[in-house]
Amino acid sequence: MKLTVAQATVRFLAAQYSDRDGVQQRLIAGCFGIFGHGNVAGLGQALLQDPDSLPYVLGRNEQAMVHSAVAYARMTDRLQTYAVTTSIGPGATNMITGAALATVNRLPVLLLPADTFADRSAAPLLQELEVPWSGDVTVNDAFRPVSKYFDRVSRPEQLPSALLSAMRVLTDPAETGAVTVCLPQDVQAQAYDWPDELFARRVWRVARPVPEPAELAEVAALIRAARRPLIVAGGGVGYSGASAALARFCAATGIPVGLTQAGKGALPFDHEQCLGAIGSTGTTAANAIAAEADLVIGIGTRYSDFTTASRTVFGADGVRFVNVNVAPIDAVKHAGLAVRADARRTLEALTLEYEVDPGYRAEYTRLDAEWNAAVRKAYDSPELTQSAVIGAVNDLSDPRDVVVCAAGSMPGDLHKLWQTRDAKGYHVEYGYSCMGYEIAGGLGVAMACPDRDVFVLVGDGSYLMMATELVTALQEGLKVIVVLVQNHGFASIGALSESLGSQRFGTRYRYRSKSGRLDGDLLPVDLAANAASLGMPVTRVASRDELAAAIAAAKASDTSTVIHVETDPFANGAPDNGAWWDVPVSEVSTLESTRAAYRTYAEHKATQRTYLHPTEAS
Repeated sequence: MKLTVAQATVRFLAAQYSDRDGVQQRLIAGCFGIFGHGNVAGLGQALLQDPDSLPYVLGRNEQAMVHSAVAYARMTDRLQTYAVTTSIGPGATNMITGAALATVNRLPVLLLPADTFADRSAAPLLQELEVPWSGDVTVNDAFRPVSKYFDRVSRPEQLPSALLSAMRVLTDPAETGAVTVCLPQDVQAQAYDWPDELFARRVWRVARPVPEPAELAEVAALIRAARRPLIVAGGGVGYSGASAALARFCAATGIPVGLTQAGKGALPFDHEQCLGAIGSTGTTAANAIAAEADLVIGIGTRYSDFTTASRTVFGADGVRFVNVNVAPIDAVKHAGLAVRADARRTLEALTLEYEVDPGYRAEYTRLDAEWNAAVRKAYDSPELTQSAVIGAVNDLSDPRDVVVCAAGSMPGDLHKLWQTRDAKGYHVEYGYSCMGYEIAGGLGVAMACPDRDVFVLVGDGSYLMMATELVTALQEGLKVIVVLVQNHGFASIGALSESLGSQRFGTRYRYRSKSGRLDGDLLPVDLAANAASLGMPVTRVASRDELAAAIAAAKASDTSTVIHVETDPFANGAPDNGAWWDVPVSEVSTLESTRAAYRTYAEHKATQRTYLHPTEAS
């Protein structure tokens, strides 16, 4: 069959399917794209010629398109994703941040950036990088360190092996992430006689590695020897569909659970063993139990610094770790007993006669009730604080609705405060915590779950980074409810700056005053008017009653809505958990605020642990 390289790529992608537990679905659900001279006559023409094989979505920002594809992949448990195509040069490199986000979060996305001419016949091209030490380097080589697989198709004959390798990585639960296949613009348009077999339906089975019997026996022995065990549930619980198995295991043993950002939703908030968030943005209940846990069972977590409170939250002498994870890099962390296996398969196979002491159960139950009371107080604040906004959305949304966030102070507040009722109800990107992800990610969630309302909670800092995908939402008829919280600055970094002795320097949106600093009056930025100018229905609210009415109206509507609310960054309202996050402070300074912050930092630094204890049971 004679087709161009671009036409063959589109036809091949349309024939790829994932399979897990006998359920098959399209692996590449469609293609986001922005066309320029590098891909308009290649992949653009191919998508136009064969529109039914690979649905096309026009985005407004290259990075945002990757975010939407990644959010879609997360909501489909990494069993589906989108391809993303861009032109050469700035169009391609705009995707690098999105690629890094995908790889950091272990989420599959296929990137198809255009590249310079393979035959070099017209070099140097517009937007071509010329370096004196190599003739084959292009700007796309910058994708290499943030991609799980990278290839460049310089001849048509290379396409089949490149695409097959790309599918291999996209469907590998341990090694997935951004996959980048660069397509030189001249090669995209070249014709070649392809074998028909290249376009036959191909099924990629997503593995569920089973635990070794010897490993299960060791895990069981460690649990039986433990007096205060704690499970840390990460994103791998959700991706493996292990929530029900985790709930059964915890109910049978009484072992409590702390949730990472990616793992929030692994248990509903009102499950008897669910202590909510753990770590730097965790609950007082989960962190208090973690401080004295003698065995930590990590399931599908990569133990980020927020999860471990920079290695201070697990404080017991001799604490041991069991790590259930499909990725070897995560399974060996903290010198834990590595169980390289699927989370659901492991929980189903881990049968043992064990139950925690009644006193331990009573202790964590009491701590959890105290935290939930603090959450309710924050929700019911008479002031329209950020915590009250979160509470209103939580209370008035349906159990299956999805909250989306990524950066600023809200992810930490959501991790602590949001009461998740459904395994897919919480979608906070906190592996890369990328400003601008929220609205673009919300589109991906809405595309993957059209039967759920999607609440995008975004601060003004992140909104200003990337609001353009509101236009894409209108174009595609997608419904997202954007709750835009404007506090005239970077609230999260402002608070962090203050705690580090840097006095909120450079974190407020203000005029430059006569002193030369940005400490003048507030800038007259009207983000509600900005959203309206992009075609969005906008509701301004100034009270709790107005917010409640706006949420109800937005849920009743069939279209997207922006709800604009102003809050005071100095009146957050979220209860403190006392946990730490390691951000170094200047060792010397002329500022007393910095010197005081360093003294506090040194005290916390002294509590960090190595976690290098043996794994054998006593």
